[in-house]
Amino acid sequence: MEKAGGSPAVGGSYPQKNAEILSSQYGINLFLAGLLLTFAWAVHAVGISKSHLLSYLITLMLIQLLWMLWYLCRSCMQRRLIRDKDTHAGARWLKCGITLFAVITLILDSFKIGYYIDFSNCLSPTEGIFPVTHAMHTILQVYFLWCHAKDIIQSFKTLERFGVIHSVFTNLLLWTNGVLTESKHQLNEHKERLITLGFGNITIVLDDHAPQCNCTTTTLCSIFSQGIYYLYPFNIEYHILASTMLYVLWKNIGRKVEHHQQHKTPFKFHGITVGMIFGLIVLTSTIAIVVVYLIQIGRSKIKSELALTMFYLHAIFVLALMCTAGIVALLIYRLEDRSLDNSKNPARKLDAELLVGTAAGSWLLSWGSILAIICAQAHPKYTWYNLPYSVLVIIEKYIQNLFIIESIHREQEKVNDDIKTLRIVTISRGSTLSLTPSYKEIYNGGAAGDRGEVPCLFKGSICGRENGGGGDPKEETSQDKSSVMHSASDFSFYGRNSVTNNKRRILKNIAAFLFLCNLSLWIPPAFGCRPEYDNGLEEIVFGFEPWIIVVNLAMPFSIFYRMHSAASLFEVNCKT
Repeated sequence: MEKAGGSPAVGGSYPQKNAEILSSQYGINLFLAGLLLTFAWAVHAVGISKSHLLSYLITLMLIQLLWMLWYLCRSCMQRRLIRDKDTHAGARWLKCGITLFAVITLILDSFKIGYYIDFSNCLSPTEGIFPVTHAMHTILQVYFLWCHAKDIIQSFKTLERFGVIHSVFTNLLLWTNGVLTESKHQLNEHKERLITLGFGNITIVLDDHAPQCNCTTTTLCSIFSQGIYYLYPFNIEYHILASTMLYVLWKNIGRKVEHHQQHKTPFKFHGITVGMIFGLIVLTSTIAIVVVYLIQIGRSKIKSELALTMFYLHAIFVLALMCTAGIVALLIYRLEDRSLDNSKNPARKLDAELLVGTAAGSWLLSWGSILAIICAQAHPKYTWYNLPYSVLVIIEKYIQNLFIIESIHREQEKVNDDIKTLRIVTISRGSTLSLTPSYKEIYNGGAAGDRGEVPCLFKGSICGRENGGGGDPKEETSQDKSSVMHSASDFSFYGRNSVTNNKRRILKNIAAFLFLCNLSLWIPPAFGCRPEYDNGLEEIVFGFEPWIIVVNLAMPFSIFYRMHSAASLFEVNCKT
């Protein structure tokens, strides 16, 4: 038991801090063991097969399933208890996003089950058990996050720390497995394109993990094998979103929160028409560019160069627009005098760290391309477009990170009582009538009404005559003058409020535009449009294998950055 007074800070913090350290070390070791198994399978290590890796992942998922069932049962038995909630964690739009990705992940699992049935003669049973277990894990985990993502756990804290951190690193390992499987498929396609383009100076060996037997139904096998790799990007995003939500839940265990009113910030389409139109234009054009790129790349040298040129020109135009929009938003922030919210918030802190951390993946690729362009001896024409593209990628992420991080740290604007309602003032026969009462007047009037009094809504005219009968004409004249001066100040308040609304409208349009642009820039790398593979210049300068390793390490972070930025910008749009 924690002691009263100042003792809890001394007696209660050490065991909890130790539990946090122990659980985090447990999770890291769990992850490292799985990472080594994944790496061993990828490089065809002796004695390590895919069944070993899948058995490890199945075991981790089953342990998480048991913990989630225990937590749900315990919560059901204690449902009458009032629990603390983190109002910033587990936003509804985030839950809807992870649900969408989970549904597509279930489709992926069904494809894997079908693929296993067709190749069951030569596949390990674990390849059939894994998608079934993963589907159960996905369904229960989404339900768990919908119901308990906001929880601040105050009981069984040590046990819950281990359960939650186990879930975090289980999802990270599933994310790693998905990234590696999808990357190996992309790498094989890239090698086939290099063979088509006649790169004789690069040793190319296809990494083939295909089953060593014939499919029972050729058409279905083709559908399953091709469809699986188009669904992997959604599976990858699902697991990384789940791990971030669970990490926030882990950080909230034992946390003391201040109980204050949290303003709901629903998403509204009103006022963001311009940003949505321009964003949809970018999204539509990006999808068209990706389709043309995937059709043309690898067909011939000329078609490949045209596809790369088309991609770079489109990306340069979009990134330049995004930089401009971000700079305008930052200038608006500089003109405003609003304080930042520096209160402790694990969800907000994690958002900022993920933005900067995952942006490093794109920055690494961009600096590699810039260095290759500088050092290369021969420069095909299309490679020169890579230089402004790489520079803009660095600048755009720098500006966008500043905008998002400042936006999520800015305190929501508190509207002054004097400008909550527009007071329409009319001057008639030397008297001033305020037809629309202010917020304070309504509040005070309501209080007066409770006492049986008539609220003074018409200052300087009706109330003055009722209270003072006829009244002194000089006093009435002075009251009229003060009323007119007060009305003028009301209009000045309205003018300032109008400017503030215009700034807010511009910021909402910028956030909506950047949201759609980030979704647009997520599509190309997620679905195989990766000029970092197909450019060829970096591979000549750095060597094929070293550059491919760099791309495979950095690309998942670059893909996640775009989706996480889109999610953060959606929140900014709701908050602005």
